[in-house]
Amino acid sequence: MDTAPLTTIFQQAGPFATALVDVGHDNENGDHEHALRVRAVCDELTQQGAPESVVAAVQDRLGELVERPAPIARLVVASAEGIAHDEIVGVRVDQPVSSWGSLPDLAPWIERRDSALTFVLVLVDHEGGDIAVYDSEIPEAQEEATAGGETRFVHKVPVGGWSALRYQHNTENVWRRNAEAVVQEVHSHVRQGHRLVLLAGDPQTRGLVRAQLEDTKAELIELETGSRAEDGGDEALEQAIREALMTHMGRRRAALADALREQHERDGAMATGVDEVADAFVRGQVDTLLIDPAEAAGVELDASRHPGLSLGETTPPGPVRADQALIAAAVLTGAAVSINRREALADSPAASLLRWDQQPVADA
Repeated sequence: MDTAPLTTIFQQAGPFATALVDVGHDNENGDHEHALRVRAVCDELTQQGAPESVVAAVQDRLGELVERPAPIARLVVASAEGIAHDEIVGVRVDQPVSSWGSLPDLAPWIERRDSALTFVLVLVDHEGGDIAVYDSEIPEAQEEATAGGETRFVHKVPVGGWSALRYQHNTENVWRRNAEAVVQEVHSHVRQGHRLVLLAGDPQTRGLVRAQLEDTKAELIELETGSRAEDGGDEALEQAIREALMTHMGRRRAALADALREQHERDGAMATGVDEVADAFVRGQVDTLLIDPAEAAGVELDASRHPGLSLGETTPPGPVRADQALIAAAVLTGAAVSINRREALADSPAASLLRWDQQPVADA
């Protein structure tokens, strides 16, 4: 996950209240349930020692009704100076988070954001295609477009005589032009930064589209089900999309784990363990922090043992949870954060891929 949107948090001095809550309210008792969830989180903040003014600010912000379909979650981080961060994203939150401490508790949010994917779904046939941009947690499309639409000669018919070859040639040209129109629309989304394309529909047209997307910067996954004729209730297509997203996420995390393993075998540009990663942050080396939040939460990090390690406007003077400290360091240094399991991190709660290799200095 790109941590840039979280940088404003650390422009304020702690301690911080962190609240992550499901703010959906699109069922019969939605407003009442929303109010109960907000109250429960704020009561927990009060019990943890958050000042009344901070709790009130969090409650006011979380209490606002968000007119978007579920699932929808809201992250609010606040200090005595006011709201430090407020973000709404279509992710599912089954277990709310409420934390009052010297550092914000951002790992649960990052874990959900890291697993949320934006993708382009392309449904094609000989007449063109429907192209839509989706968030993996939201059923409604964020953007929709239709490309192609040329229909003359679009269907092959069993004509005979001298005209048969010409008619077939015209039909194939229409198919190709419609496919090219779809490809142009897909390319426009890839240029906007969308890096996952799911392609479904007529097999022949899929082949035409796939051939023209071979050099694209996005990952292309073909689905063996789904068509433009469906009205959105195609359960087989929905299941195929879910499986494709899981495949993509697995590949992405495996690629990071493989890169870490390769660097580890070469004694290259990586660091493992909370202390080594903290020292790499001091040197500004960390490109990507890989962390198992549950494991790192059980380890303490004392910034005083890592001179130069900044954890915000006010670096806590004593030991703090390692997950909170390392994520704070990642945000402050512009490092990405990726969630993974300990067994993929050289059996450590945290590891990092570095921007350059720090070779040991030989003794004089």
